[in-house]
This record gives sequence, C-alpha cells and structure tokens, in this order.
Amino acid sequence: MISKTFQNILTQMTEVFPKRFGIADSQGLILASHGAEPSSDLIDDLIYAIPNNDTVFFKHGYTVRAISTKPHPEFIVYVEGTDDVSRYCCCAIAVAASNVRYYYDEKYDKTSFMQNIIFDNLLPFDLHQKAKELHVDINTPRAVFYIKVLEKGEKGIFEVVSNMFPDKEKDFIINIDADNLVLIKEMRETSTSADLDVIAHDIADMLSSETMTQVLIGIGTISENINNLNNSYKESQIAIEVGKVFDEEKYILNYDNLGIGRLIYQLPIKLCKLFLKEVFKKGDITSLDEETILTINKFFENDLNVSETSRQLFVHRNTLVYRLEKIYKLTGLDLRKFDQAIVFKVAMMVHKYLISNPMKI
Repeated sequence: MISKTFQNILTQMTEVFPKRFGIADSQGLILASHGAEPSSDLIDDLIYAIPNNDTVFFKHGYTVRAISTKPHPEFIVYVEGTDDVSRYCCCAIAVAASNVRYYYDEKYDKTSFMQNIIFDNLLPFDLHQKAKELHVDINTPRAVFYIKVLEKGEKGIFEVVSNMFPDKEKDFIINIDADNLVLIKEMRETSTSADLDVIAHDIADMLSSETMTQVLIGIGTISENINNLNNSYKESQIAIEVGKVFDEEKYILNYDNLGIGRLIYQLPIKLCKLFLKEVFKKGDITSLDEETILTINKFFENDLNVSETSRQLFVHRNTLVYRLEKIYKLTGLDLRKFDQAIVFKVAMMVHKYLISNPMKI
C-alpha cells in the first residue's frame, strides 16, 4: 500500500519537474517511478553508496537521497541528472515522501502502534479501535524485554535482534536510541517466567558473540492482553533500576524475581528515611567502616553462623564476636539474633537504595 501512496506523490511531481525519478526500498525494489526505470544493478549501487542521513549525493548521473534513516535507510529517492533542478526535485520528493511515510506509519504500521501502547499514548477506546484496524489480536499474551547497552561493541544491536525475531507480525522491536532497545515478544498461553529468562539469555549471548556488546536486560511480566502491555514495559524498566541497586552482578533481571528489592523500590523516599532513623537510634549506618560491612555481609552469607564466618574471614572466633559486639554498640542491633539480623539486612538494602539516587518509573 505504501507504493501506491508514493506513486501518487510522483504523479503530482511530473507536472512540475521534467525529469525521470522514482523511489526504491532498501532491497532495490522500485516502488514508484516516473519514466524509464534504472537497471537493478544501478539501483543496488545507489543503495550501497547512500549515507545514513539526509545528505544529497550524486552517483552514475543521478541525484539520490535517503528516506527514513532510523536506524537505517528504508527508502531512497533517485532523480536523473545532477544539476540544481535535479537536486531540488530530489529534495522535494524526499520531504513529501517522508511526511507521507510518517503518517502512513502512524495509521498502518503495527510497530508504531505497539510503541504508542507501551509509551501510554493511546486512550483505551482508541487502542481497541486501532488494534481492530491493524488486525492485532488483543488477547494474545506478550512480554516486554528492555535491552540496555552497558559496553558498546563493533556494531549496533538493532539488526542482530531483528534477525533473531524476524516475524514482524508477532514480534516488535522498538529502537529508543543507540543504547536502548525494546522487544515486544508474542508468547504462548502456557509460557512461564522461566521461558522469558531463556529468551533473555539467548539475546544476551547472541549480542555478545555477534557484536561484542554487553547488555542488561529487564523483563516484564507476561501481559495476558494488550491493555496491560504498558505495565509490562514499566516492569521491565523497574527490573533494571532495582537490579542496578541490589543485583549488580546480574545482567538478566526478571521483574518476577526481584524479591525484597522490588518492595523497597515501591516505598516512598520519605518513608525509607524514617525507617533508617527508627532502626539506627544509637548511630548511623554510615559510621560502619568497610571491614565491618564485609564482616556483616559474610555473616549473612553464612546464615549467622559464627564459626563458619570466622573461618572464611580467617579470624579467630572471639575476634568475630568482638566485631559483632561493636556493631551492637554502634547500632543497637545484635546480629546474632534472627529478628534483629533481618531488620539490619533490610536497613542495609534501604540505605543502598537511597544512595543510588533511584529514578521512580
């Protein structure tokens, strides 16, 4: 259908510009033209040479310019000749076609529709009406994967992820910017959270091997219908935000498995500060030095076992007991008692959350 739209533009241009011109896609297929069409080899040469921007360039006696350059040129405009008239004609067609392309995407493109859903740009009534127009199944289960680049590799990630999920009718890839990508993946009704983890690991492994890019992937819960897809998107973002604070060593973060970190993230900042004041009546948590913090963490890792903790820290049991007594004097909490140890553990997480300057989604 886009070819008919482009052809209407060119038909109107024939009354103004006495040139041969046309529009081709990135695969070399001429979608609309006026006059004799160039050979397929020539079109391929023009597509291969065109820069990924709005620059006009000249090759083989033609003036050429790209349309829709994000993330790569989807179409090109070619005009016979390299004079000022050819240049003006090429730019005029490119601008007109770009505008039409934009409104065409808004009306007919499913990826743009999905993008508007996760960005919450559609009212419920409009959402259902547009889904009906585009033949998008409202009740198909879908999940959102938020892919964030940590270390850039040799090339971009859009092409690799697109090749992994080539079915554009079921899976939608939204390029937010050079470092952030969103995948909306259609799932089976029997799919589980574990299935989402497998998909995320496959993506991370493929990007690492193909582009040498290290990524962080946040996974939202499976949305049973299209109305909740925006929630899955927000959950994927929250998974990344919470993971950066409480699970720094992980690169796959599933909203379903965030544990107490998710609870803390949802608390108001003011309430978190009040909690720390209530817990540390005798002293502030910042008064604990690195050695003491290391001791506390190792004590928790070993389930409050004094003997095993002292062995792993290479210190005498009495030395560890002395350190625990010191912590009790500073904070008023005896970590050898289970209830107080839980309170201290949560307090440490809340403190870590506050100093991370969390971004509320």
